[in-house]
Amino acid sequence: MEGAHENAAESSSSVPRSEEPAGWARGPEVLPPEESEGCAGSLDAAPKKLCGYLSKFGGKGPIRGWKSRWFFYDERKCQLYYSRTAQDANPLDSIDLSSAVFDCKADAEEGTFEIKTPSRIITLKAATKQVMLYWLQQLQTKRWEFHSSPPAPPAAPDAAPAGNGPALRLELEQEEEELEDFLSPVRTPPGLVGVAAALQPVPAKPLALQNISLKHLGTEIQNTVYNIRSNRQAQGTGHGPPGEDPPLSAGPQRAERPLPSDPGTPGKDPADSPKPTAKSSLTANLIQKAKRPNNTFPLFAEGLTRTRPAQEKILALEQQVLMLTKELKSQKELVRILHKALEAAQQEKRASSAYLAAAEDKDRLELVRHKVRQIAELGKRVEALERERESLVQAAGLREQQVQELQRHVQLLLEKNQAKQQVICKLSEKVTRDFTHPPTQPPVPPGAADRDFLSQQEKMEHLKDDMEAYRTQNRFLNSEIHQVTKIWRRVAENEKALLMKCAYLQAKNCQVESKYLAGLRRLQEAAGGEATESSELLRQLTQEALQWEAGEASADGVELSPISEYDEYGFLTVPNYEMEDLKLLAKIQALEVHSHHLLAHEAVERPLRERWAALGDLAPSVELKQLLRAGVPREHRPRVWKWLVQLRVRHLQSPGHYQELLSRGQVREHPAARQIELDLNRTFPNNKHFTCPTSTFPDKLRRVLLAFSWQNPTIGYCQGLNRLAAIALLVLEEEESAFWCLVAIVETIMPADYYSKTLTSSQVDQRVLQDLLLEKLPRLMAHLGQYRVDLSFLTFNWFLVVFADSLISNILLRVWDAFLYEGTKVVFRYALAIFKYNEEEILRLQDGLEIYQYLRFFTKTICNSQKLMTIAFNDMNPFPMKQLRQLRRAHRERLEAELHELEQLKAEYLETRSSWGPAVPDGCTSEDEGEGEA
Repeated sequence: MEGAHENAAESSSSVPRSEEPAGWARGPEVLPPEESEGCAGSLDAAPKKLCGYLSKFGGKGPIRGWKSRWFFYDERKCQLYYSRTAQDANPLDSIDLSSAVFDCKADAEEGTFEIKTPSRIITLKAATKQVMLYWLQQLQTKRWEFHSSPPAPPAAPDAAPAGNGPALRLELEQEEEELEDFLSPVRTPPGLVGVAAALQPVPAKPLALQNISLKHLGTEIQNTVYNIRSNRQAQGTGHGPPGEDPPLSAGPQRAERPLPSDPGTPGKDPADSPKPTAKSSLTANLIQKAKRPNNTFPLFAEGLTRTRPAQEKILALEQQVLMLTKELKSQKELVRILHKALEAAQQEKRASSAYLAAAEDKDRLELVRHKVRQIAELGKRVEALERERESLVQAAGLREQQVQELQRHVQLLLEKNQAKQQVICKLSEKVTRDFTHPPTQPPVPPGAADRDFLSQQEKMEHLKDDMEAYRTQNRFLNSEIHQVTKIWRRVAENEKALLMKCAYLQAKNCQVESKYLAGLRRLQEAAGGEATESSELLRQLTQEALQWEAGEASADGVELSPISEYDEYGFLTVPNYEMEDLKLLAKIQALEVHSHHLLAHEAVERPLRERWAALGDLAPSVELKQLLRAGVPREHRPRVWKWLVQLRVRHLQSPGHYQELLSRGQVREHPAARQIELDLNRTFPNNKHFTCPTSTFPDKLRRVLLAFSWQNPTIGYCQGLNRLAAIALLVLEEEESAFWCLVAIVETIMPADYYSKTLTSSQVDQRVLQDLLLEKLPRLMAHLGQYRVDLSFLTFNWFLVVFADSLISNILLRVWDAFLYEGTKVVFRYALAIFKYNEEEILRLQDGLEIYQYLRFFTKTICNSQKLMTIAFNDMNPFPMKQLRQLRRAHRERLEAELHELEQLKAEYLETRSSWGPAVPDGCTSEDEGEGEA
């Protein structure tokens, strides 16, 4: 667009130095004749500023209407200031363009357009349509420049041109080319915009009061007083009335004397005032002019000299020096950041060494307090980032609302335009028909025919004008939607980067806090039961840590991902340990789980979600197997599980089969119904869906278990089936889907007799697991054998309910994802991986009782699902299914032989018992005789 780059290049001279645009009171009448003539002669060559007179609709009551205002754009703040005249010292108000959108209506008065900000809508009117389009295009360009350019340092106004570097200029040129595709650039209207417009007389209004702003009456009075004072000063210094030439003798003196400073500009440094003596060097003179406040602002360009090529060379060199200075500063900043990182690492190393080398508890407590202070500082940083993120979210929401509103408006305009085009087409066809086949009508007087033709021609001209107006409006709105969408995308990218940074800081905060709590726990164990001052302090710190909740840490802001009491499936986030000394451990586990989740969200979970989204239709494949091992995202899990269950039980399913099984239970009660009722209250006591009195999950679980008891009479009901069905209900939510999932596990995935009364297959798998542990983890098994620890008391339940009571829900459901596809081999892999994950901790325990106590809860301490999955499917290899079948076959033969031998012993005992005769020996009174005597 014409004048866009000149506007950007002179931003340093047009930016006011205070909160309000300064120097507005200097009109052309305060300039010496020589300077006034020189500037007036070079107005066409000077860069054009975005300023000019526009009519603004406002006011209340009888004075409501159009008011003439002088508008001026501030490059630094992206604000459009306006006052009553160009000579006013203080602006009446300003319009923030950084979050504004622009609109023009084809059916409105010519030259009318709107600026819509989040807080208000400003209606403006230009003198002509060309002026309106010029203002709209320039405002769009200025808004994009503000959002694209990096923020300029406030203390260096001379560096403002450096903000438009080569990269930024290239981006702005590309943006202008894209906008030109929608709307061709509008030429600068001569005399109506820019500094030349200030020389024009103020547009007159019928009533003088109508143009005065009563809302800003104080500012109006200040401007009036200032203008009067300026006129008096001009007359006192020898200026005649406007239009009267001053004496020629006064010219040199007035040219040598500096212009008076602006008394209406607050906060101006005396050092910035004009110097009374001229510099001999051209460079020094240019620097002095660049630092001098623009007393004729905003009427004339600053620093206009006759040696224009030399000045341009100097400015180019200065701009290059500024760019190199900025690059040097960035390199220094990088070195400083690296130094800080090195110092932080060395400080952490020194702190760890001091903690390990400390001989007394007092020194260690001092180190702990230092870590507490560091945690507080990190918390403050997280809060600051949260506040920044909230502001960005609000801005993005406002932008999205504005884009939606513009899209609706464009759609309405398109529909209206289409309707008008249809009317035009019909009228054109009718006119064509009338010309080609005139109807046979009685002769019409010549005057009436001419009048009809002229009226039709006039209507056609009006319709053409309307079409052109709508076409122009459509092109402009398309360009506005295009630019607003690009700005919104940039804001969304910034918000995403801040969210990632905030998640990383929050994860690090959780890690530091968990280390602090772990240190407290170790100190508490080391202190033992001694009633000393340090033990009392440890007790207080432990209580504070247990009472502190993550939600209280940021009471002033909203956390990125707070540690809630329950997870997405209703399980307790912090395990509910009954022992008091394990509650601190539960808090540490919750923090570690949260930290792993935050750190893995972008690195692991997001790529995994993208792979699942791109998978399409489900079909057995190596890719699907790898994805199931990595875990199914929550939004895809119900669909994937239904497909996996369907693969297993499609030969058993029939329409209405589940309802038929339920109807059997209504006719007569199943023998297992009482045991099912007892186990309902013991199903997942740490899950809110099965403990809440108003929840429907217990009733669903009851019906699923009763239907299965009728489906498989050989099993009926076995303890453990309730937890399998409950997991299926939590994921699938539908009763029938959960029922078929239970059928798939019991009848197709698990071996036969796994849930029978003898639990034969379950016992076989425990012996197979012992062999695999001896092969894969010989050191651990030797250590456990030394203290006579039997693992079957723990692992038997793992296999029976597929870890339903052992692992945290995040890891448990990943295990089930692979288990439903690959079968029981996954259970063996994860059982071995759990022991491998905690092998070093178990080896450190040197007492059988301590090992048993640790094995009670050690599976809940596993927080890193990625690490556990890697151990299960990589470190445990090779793990052939052929080996598993051979071990099962061998152990089943031994177990059946043992059971057969046990049955023989039982039969021999019963035969011997029956040969003993009466059950009551001689001399003893039977129970019946005793009752009779009584």
